[in-house]
Amino acid sequence: LCLLCPSASAQLAFVVEPSDDIVVQEQPLILYCQVEGIQPITITWRKNGVMIVDSENAFMLANGSLYVSRFQRVRGDGSSDEGEYDCMAQNHYGLVVSRKAKIQAATMSDFHIHPQNAVVEEGGVARFQCQIHGLPEPVILWHKNSMPVNTDNERYTLLPKGVLQITGLRAEDSGIFHCVATNIANVKFSREARLTVSGSHSTVYKDPMILVGPENLTLTVHQTAVLECIATGNPRPIVSWSRLDGRPIGVEGIQVLGTGNLMISDLTVQHSGIYVCAANKPGTRVRRTAQGSLVVQAPAEFVQHPQSISRPVGTTAIFTCVAQGEPPPQITWLRNGQILETSDHIKLKNNNSTLSIYGINQADEAIYQCLAENSAGSTQASARLTVLWADGLPSPPQGVRAETVSATTIQVSWEKPLQNTKEIIGYVLHIRKAADPVEMEYQEAVSKSTFQQLVTDLEPSTSYSFYIKAYTSRGASKASEVTVVSTLGEVPAMPSLFIKVINSTTVQATWEPSIKLGQHEGFKLYYRKVHLSQYTGPVLLASNVTAYNITHLDASVVYEVKLLAYNQHGDGNSTVRFVSLRETVERTVLNPPCDCMKDEQNNKTSTTGIIIGIHIGVTCIIFCILFLMFGYRGRLLMCKNVQEQLSTPQIPRSQRSATGLVLNGATRRDRDDRDLNGKQLDMNELERLFPTSPSQDLSAPHDETQISTLPLDEFSIIEEQPDPLPEYPHGSSPAALAPDHGPANEG
Repeated sequence: LCLLCPSASAQLAFVVEPSDDIVVQEQPLILYCQVEGIQPITITWRKNGVMIVDSENAFMLANGSLYVSRFQRVRGDGSSDEGEYDCMAQNHYGLVVSRKAKIQAATMSDFHIHPQNAVVEEGGVARFQCQIHGLPEPVILWHKNSMPVNTDNERYTLLPKGVLQITGLRAEDSGIFHCVATNIANVKFSREARLTVSGSHSTVYKDPMILVGPENLTLTVHQTAVLECIATGNPRPIVSWSRLDGRPIGVEGIQVLGTGNLMISDLTVQHSGIYVCAANKPGTRVRRTAQGSLVVQAPAEFVQHPQSISRPVGTTAIFTCVAQGEPPPQITWLRNGQILETSDHIKLKNNNSTLSIYGINQADEAIYQCLAENSAGSTQASARLTVLWADGLPSPPQGVRAETVSATTIQVSWEKPLQNTKEIIGYVLHIRKAADPVEMEYQEAVSKSTFQQLVTDLEPSTSYSFYIKAYTSRGASKASEVTVVSTLGEVPAMPSLFIKVINSTTVQATWEPSIKLGQHEGFKLYYRKVHLSQYTGPVLLASNVTAYNITHLDASVVYEVKLLAYNQHGDGNSTVRFVSLRETVERTVLNPPCDCMKDEQNNKTSTTGIIIGIHIGVTCIIFCILFLMFGYRGRLLMCKNVQEQLSTPQIPRSQRSATGLVLNGATRRDRDDRDLNGKQLDMNELERLFPTSPSQDLSAPHDETQISTLPLDEFSIIEEQPDPLPEYPHGSSPAALAPDHGPANEG
């Protein structure tokens, strides 16, 4: 371990960096670069990213500075000494690059705006302007009649951009004016302009008017801004300033020049905004306005510098570099002076403010620089990454294997390292989706005696990468080989299924799309009569379909409907629903027969039921009379027994289907295996009550009343001796049997 390593600043750092400059042509130029650190240190210079080779015109001094003997904007071969210069310093710890210094030639163009002749009445306002471009910005002075203008006269206002304002004009202000522009490159004179002051001061009323309003300015912090506003009118208007956003302008560094020009000294970014000049008529609300924007730029500067760090092999190194400026600076990272390329284990986040290096190794040891740059300037800061390595650490774990167990589980196994295994205190399994960036990796710790790990809660049909490190109290081994394996595919989940009866032959199956279904290609729909084993289907439906109508159904039976989702991995579990269409058919059941004295128990009995009841009673009486007339003394079946044979099996109301199941007809007690014609029965009920005769199912037409009759040959008459007399069950009486002419309505 590097316990006595010098700090990063002591290893290699800049003491002096080259700065921006404007140079007079044919004059010498010196760019300074001073470095401290562990010797030997090598310094080199670049211009526009190209290495500078010592020559007669440009060479490096002993202290590391660059000397240009005769600076030229354009040389005979077409090259130029203008450009961006930086110096590089290197020792065995790494390489650093200085900030970029922008070097420009001093120049001055011809005047592109000259002052113009003016005739103004006495008491008015005169304004002259001249403009010229140059580097550095020329200083413009005004002359009147070949003599410098007296700036002590408060009626004369000189603005930095070459403007001369004269207010409250008098006759002695008449004369010839010109301006003089000066910088380190040259001195130039404008053309002359004559000012004529005419007449006497007018008393005629004039609305306020702004002759010249503020122009848009872009400046740098600490400079001075002058916003011009000159107004006329009679009476003389009052000039005021405000910000369009309503914020106060403040008082510090604020000054009014002349009669209404606003000067802001020592600019800050907070001074940026839109400024409004208003010319107000005294004592009224009559006003005229003009506005201009002020943009204040700030060179890039660091809020947080990157810090040098030392990290063990295999861990993660993070550098943070936060810069501010206006406009917001662009951050670039260098590694030993070269642009840093991102990769699987080198990531930049937060607008390049955070540099993360995952799974570091000795090749990552270097000096990392953060360059912050915008249109107002640039700056740099550096930090060193030291990779710690201890002798005697374990070698990488061997034989890493990953086997898929299920759609969400993978088992990873490995063998212990070949070397230095005595100090191992445990293993760390590194897990990541193969498609995810390195920073999405997570770890699971494993005891030193365990050589396999079941990784759960994974995503189906997804590739994962795994590698292992062995840990000791002094550090981690290098990473094992990476193995990649995919989880199994997963079939879709069960869909939610709902059945709606449309009419007597049609039902609608609907289901809801859900993200819980996962990836699915579509749906399969099956249906069948419940007593049949064969399904109709599958009906294949697209994944965006959520409803299907099943038609041409039999109203007399119960149907089973089954729906499942499927994908490339197979069919999911199905959702099953049962449905009966009986709710569309008139509900009819048999009424118990032959109890002539029994009162009606349901006050809601239909007219049809009443008529059928009367027929049954009359028939019973006729049969009794006939048997008496012929003298037969047979013991007839009791009414109670007849009722047991003829009536519908009584099922508690709570267990009956909402559709009102109907069962017509009857069987003899000793011939219950015989099927009767005219039965109408829900197959579920039939199979439960008569499991030996489910094959016949004759349905009545829709909305048609079923009449089931019992043929005479179904009755038996048993001869009996006169004595002893027959004993009847309690509550019963002999009765004659008659055919059942129809079902009674059961309430």
